[in-house]
Amino acid sequence: MVKWRAIFFDVGNTLLFPNRNQMLAPLLVERRPTLEQWHALERRTKLEFDEAMLSGKPNYGFWRRFHSHLLDGMENHSEIHEVLVRNAQNSALWDQILPGTCDVLNRIARTSRIAVISNADGKVDRTLSRCGIAGCFESITDSGVVGFEKPRAQIFHAALATIDARPEESLYVGDVYSVDYLGARNAGMDAVLLDVAGAYRDRDLPRVESLQQLESWLQEQR
Repeated sequence: MVKWRAIFFDVGNTLLFPNRNQMLAPLLVERRPTLEQWHALERRTKLEFDEAMLSGKPNYGFWRRFHSHLLDGMENHSEIHEVLVRNAQNSALWDQILPGTCDVLNRIARTSRIAVISNADGKVDRTLSRCGIAGCFESITDSGVVGFEKPRAQIFHAALATIDARPEESLYVGDVYSVDYLGARNAGMDAVLLDVAGAYRDRDLPRVESLQQLESWLQEQR
């Protein structure tokens, strides 16, 4: 028996990953982090960002915090910081897709309806199309279109309505605890973290580190 009739996916760091060469183009090559260093910054930033969100005092956004850490020690970096933040918020630059993504999504779609909920710039559907996976989903809910961002319950409820799904029969898959996991839970859905960078390895939370692991985890939940 299928536990969740509908499964909704985040996009960034869940289905698609950053084109780091393009995002970091303003930086000299020697200043650009390796993938391992990028993941370390991501882990640090997620934990700090979650703490700020849960305190009710998120003094600045995730990518502002991330790139402040990245540029730490660089003098007069305010202008390049703003460019890097804008690049990270440009859905067109989230176009790196891991092998097998479409195949896993199609297999999951055999037993559950699948859709997307993303905090984005109103154009995430174009990037999903360019990467060849937009057609896997019954609907794509983009905060830049609907006017609400995660973790607000309104965006989850708007997405549920697009496929006439009930929250108690739905699962959300995302990568940030305070935004994705708690946002979905507060909207009445179940949630699991897709934690590629390993930010939540020490937390007692439902989590996987790849779509392939997610597929196995879903089978175990039946």
